[in-house]
Amino acid sequence: MTQFFDCGDPHQRDTAIAAAAAAVKSGRLVVMPTDTVYGLGADAFDSGAVTGLLAAKGRGRDMPVGVLVGSWHTIEGLVYTVPHSARELIRAFWPGALSLVVQQAPSLQWDLGDARGTVMLRMPLHPVAIELLREVGPMAVSSANISGRPAATTAEEAQHQLGDLVDVYLDAGPSGAQAASTIVDLTGPEPRILREGPISTQAVADVLGTDVASLSA
Repeated sequence: MTQFFDCGDPHQRDTAIAAAAAAVKSGRLVVMPTDTVYGLGADAFDSGAVTGLLAAKGRGRDMPVGVLVGSWHTIEGLVYTVPHSARELIRAFWPGALSLVVQQAPSLQWDLGDARGTVMLRMPLHPVAIELLREVGPMAVSSANISGRPAATTAEEAQHQLGDLVDVYLDAGPSGAQAASTIVDLTGPEPRILREGPISTQAVADVLGTDVASLSA
């Protein structure tokens, strides 16, 4: 049975996190607040759960799922190497609305879709999300909506779209940025912006000491 929790109520908060953690550890789906839009999440290392996430969204393997982490240090075990550019961007913008595409560690036993050896990582700036991530570890998370429809900025919007495909909804009010994160690809010879979101291309360029044109090439 689907559960809906108000994380703004201190009497529900601990129960909500515990229920969401139990669902994730059992291979089920949860909707969680982030600093951008609401996310649909699953255990990143449970391929069946990730397949269920893609199915719930009506999305194919050609659009692999990103991974949210609860601390900077978590990424060390998830990537082949952490480029200097990644460290600079992490120091500047994490936790926050910046996703980084990097080469994943070859030893990882996960299946996030047809990612071709890469993974998109982000540390969200939201206390409920961080609390859940620190309880369960890295989570495969995509925007909480049916593919092609607007991303949910409230838990109610997510529930309207996803219904009982999700076991636990964590409601923490309207999302902050109400826009998907900025994505920077660090797998090529030079950093490249794949999507501009709350963090501007200019802000990324300033941190990397490069020009905007080179990031958009």
